[in-house]
Amino acid sequence: MTASPRDLIAEIGNTEPGARIGAFFDLDGTLVSGFTATAHAGDRIRRRQARAGEVLGVVEAAVRYRLGRMQFERLLVRAAGYLRGESITELDEVGERLFAEHITSRVYPHMQEVVAAHQQQGHTVVLSSSALTIHAEPVARHLGIPQVLCNRFELDERGLLTGGIAKPVVWGPQKAAVVQRFCADNRVDLAQSFFYADGDEDAALMSLVGRPRPVNPRPGLAALAAEHGWPVLHVTGSRRTNGRSLRRAAGFGVAVLRAVATP
Repeated sequence: MTASPRDLIAEIGNTEPGARIGAFFDLDGTLVSGFTATAHAGDRIRRRQARAGEVLGVVEAAVRYRLGRMQFERLLVRAAGYLRGESITELDEVGERLFAEHITSRVYPHMQEVVAAHQQQGHTVVLSSSALTIHAEPVARHLGIPQVLCNRFELDERGLLTGGIAKPVVWGPQKAAVVQRFCADNRVDLAQSFFYADGDEDAALMSLVGRPRPVNPRPGLAALAAEHGWPVLHVTGSRRTNGRSLRRAAGFGVAVLRAVATP
């Protein structure tokens, strides 16, 4: 079952107003076309901050993850390890700059309208993503989303990255658990709430909310939506394609290696 953005916005307008209703949004592939982290990786390469070993490690880990041969947590920790010793304040500034330079053009206009419709109803709007703060928070600020549930770097007392990720890692069933705790702490009725996401790993939370709304779903989530009759939203209109496929990931890796090798 498919739903148009116009129908969805009308549905939101007819729901109960107030903060008791939650609207939870995934980031990559849902609010934004593609993966926000690629902008940071590309920036490190262009500025010669990434060594060949880092590039090879990230590309290898990304491909292994896509093939199902690496857990998401290990992928995230490997990426954080390359940033060990860097300042979170400086990384936050980089995240804001990269959002302005590369990510604003990738925000789906229809999803921005959906966010605004929930805000007009006074719903509790939350960005709930497996992305890191440096990628998620600039998007949330741009859309006026006050609450962000995402992964965070582990920091030492000086605000420098230790190379680890703060626990629990927000992904899959653990992401569902984080959202459940948020709802309990903030008197949000999960059974009446919305969740927008594209990834197969978000099936756990989709199955918990009262109003699951897959957005451009990947095959596993699309099959689950068809099985349960969940309305599926297909959105386009960002000025970039989302680059999900393994072939594009491999192409990115080749471009990365060329950039590193060029004097």
